[in-house]
Order: sequence, then C-alpha cells, then structure tokens
Amino acid sequence: MSHLVGVGVIALWMVLVIILAVFARKQWPMQRELSRKIVHIGSGPVLPLAWWLQIPAVLAVPVALGVTLVALINHRWRLLSVVEDVDRNSYGTVAYGLAITTLLVLFWPQQPQAACAGVLVMAAADGLAGLIGRALQSPSWRIWGQTKSTAGTVTMLMVSLVVLTTLAILSPSSPGPIGLVVISLLAVGLEQLSRWGIDNLSVPIAVGISWHWMTI
Repeated sequence: MSHLVGVGVIALWMVLVIILAVFARKQWPMQRELSRKIVHIGSGPVLPLAWWLQIPAVLAVPVALGVTLVALINHRWRLLSVVEDVDRNSYGTVAYGLAITTLLVLFWPQQPQAACAGVLVMAAADGLAGLIGRALQSPSWRIWGQTKSTAGTVTMLMVSLVVLTTLAILSPSSPGPIGLVVISLLAVGLEQLSRWGIDNLSVPIAVGISWHWMTI
C-alpha cells in the first residue's frame, strides 16, 4: 500500500506540472515551446521522488512504459497540446519516456543514481538550454537541420555540471570531478544531434551508462 501511495504522490506531482503548463499556454499563447519545456523540466524530479519513496521496479517500469505509450498516442492525435504543439517535427516526448523506461530497466533499484543522473541532465540542462538559447541572442550554427546557439550550449554544459555535482554529493558513490566533466561534455555533444528529438533518448541513456561505468 505504501508503494501505491508513492505512485500517487508522483502522479500528483505530474498533474501539478501539467496544470502549470496549461496555465502558461493560456497566459502566453504565442510561446508554444514554453508549456512543453515546463512538462520537460517538471518531469525531471519524478525519478528522484521514486528513489526517495523507494518505488520498486515492478511498479516503476510498467508505469514508465505506460506513460511512454500515452506519449506516443498523444504525439499521434495531439490530445494534450501543451506537450506536443511545437513548431517542428519532434518525437522528443516519446523518446524521453522510452529513455526513462530504459534507465529503470538497466539500473533500478540497484543503482538509482545512474538513472537519476540521466533524467535530471535531460530535464534540467536540456530544458533550460532550449529556453535560454531561444531567449538570448548569441552566435548560432546548424547541425543536422537543427539550430544550436552559444547561449544554449553553454547553459547545457553548466547546468549538467551543477546537476551531476549535486547528485554526486548526495550519492554514496559517484564519478570523480574529471568524470563529471566528461559526462557533461558527452551530454553537450549528444544534445547537438537533436533532430526529431532523439537527444531525449541518447542523452539520458548515455549519461546514465557513463555514470554507472565510472562508479563500478
């Protein structure tokens, strides 16, 4: 029963995130990317919450897989526009759910730090990079049809370092300072290849696996 309560707490958190995203869409209807980024960033604490609430894999994995299937359905029919209504063809939300499911299968509950590292870097670093990169004017370039900017890339690197360093401080075992820098640079490199939103899959999994390799 306590585990089901934990799942309920996480579900309540996501409901609040979606409510905030809907509010943002109504307040700033021209900022279509904002509501999507709120969901993107707000999804990050889900795994740390599951870690804190000690949600077992037998519950966590099916729930994550179910959410991924819902994201796929929503991508196809746009039932919840605040998540998918953007100005480009992106499977990022589906890839994000698939990445979380994969990290849970690989590391939960034996090494939740690795799973949390992957998700938090994607949520916070990539999410803020997208917002700041669009908000600030800075030198930009195009890779694989996607525009990248100095402001967004620097944000990705710095927030990745902050997130990973914080997680390292809170974890019983973690990569050393050089390892944290290497993982952050890897995340930045993979984020540059973001066509169709595949970085939502590649970045979390690469960060999670790298964290794992550097702590065994």
